[in-house]
Amino acid sequence: MVVEEAMDSDMSLSNMVLSFLEEGETERWPENDEDEDDEEGSSAGGSAESKAFWRAQHSQLHEALGKTSTAESRIRAVTEEAVEKMRAPAAAGAVCSCARRAAAGDCRSCMLRRVVERLRDAGYNGAICKSKWARSLDIPSGEHSYVDVVLQTRSGKAARVVVEPSFRAEFEVARAGAGYRALVAALPEAFVGRADRLRAVVKAMCAAAKQCMKENNMHLGPWRKHKYMQSKWLGTSEREAPPALDAVAAGSLSSPEKQPKYRASMLSFDFGRAPVVVA
Repeated sequence: MVVEEAMDSDMSLSNMVLSFLEEGETERWPENDEDEDDEEGSSAGGSAESKAFWRAQHSQLHEALGKTSTAESRIRAVTEEAVEKMRAPAAAGAVCSCARRAAAGDCRSCMLRRVVERLRDAGYNGAICKSKWARSLDIPSGEHSYVDVVLQTRSGKAARVVVEPSFRAEFEVARAGAGYRALVAALPEAFVGRADRLRAVVKAMCAAAKQCMKENNMHLGPWRKHKYMQSKWLGTSEREAPPALDAVAAGSLSSPEKQPKYRASMLSFDFGRAPVVVA
C-alpha cells in the first residue's frame, strides 16, 4: 500500500526518475516487443523518410484526438476545472489530505479524488481505477491509477470513458527531438475519451517515442514501450467504490445523460468483456 500510494501521488518524481534512466540507459531490456505490430519507428531516420514519418504521426494523432462526443467534452470541462482549482494560487499553501502531506497541487492521489468528487457532484458515475500488470520478458511490472466514468448510452449499454488528468506528462521524454516534442505539445493535458480513441493515441505516441529514440541513438526504456503504456489505461483494472456509492444506488444522483436508473459494477473491468449492468 505504501509503494502504491507513493507511485500514484508524486508524478513529478516518477517522471524525473524515468528521465534519469533514459539519459543514463542503466538497464537493458529485450528490444523485441511482440505486441508492437506497428512498423513505424523501424526506419533508420533518413531526412526525407523521417519527415514523412512525423507528418504521418501528426495526422494519426490529430484524427484520434479529433473524435470526441458531447458527453466527453462535458466531462473534460469538469475535469479541467477540478485540476485548475487544485493548482490555483489560492490553493498554493494548502496541504493534501493523504498521509504524505504534500502540497495539494502536487499530490496525484488527492488530485484524482478531487476530480472524482467534482464529476460526481456534476452527476457522473466517476471513480478511481487501479490497473496492475505483471512483469514479462520485455517490460517490468507496474501499476497506475486514473479516473473513469461509466455512462449509459441510448441503446441501454454501458460506455466507459477514461479520464487521465496528467496525460501529456505521461509521454514526455528527456532529450526528445523536435518531431516528438511537437507531438507531445499537441496532446491535451487531461485526456477524456473512450478506449478506441485512447488506444489510437497511445499507439501513435509509442511509435513516435520509438522513432525518437532511434534517431537520437538512445535506448528505448521498457516503460516507454507500447505494451507498458497501454497497460496503464487499457488493461485489467479494479474500480474503487466511491464514498457516495450508496447514494447513487438509491438514485439520489441523476445522470447528465438523463438515465438516473442506471448503475454499473466495475470492480473488475476488462476491455474484453462488457460491464455488468444492474437493473
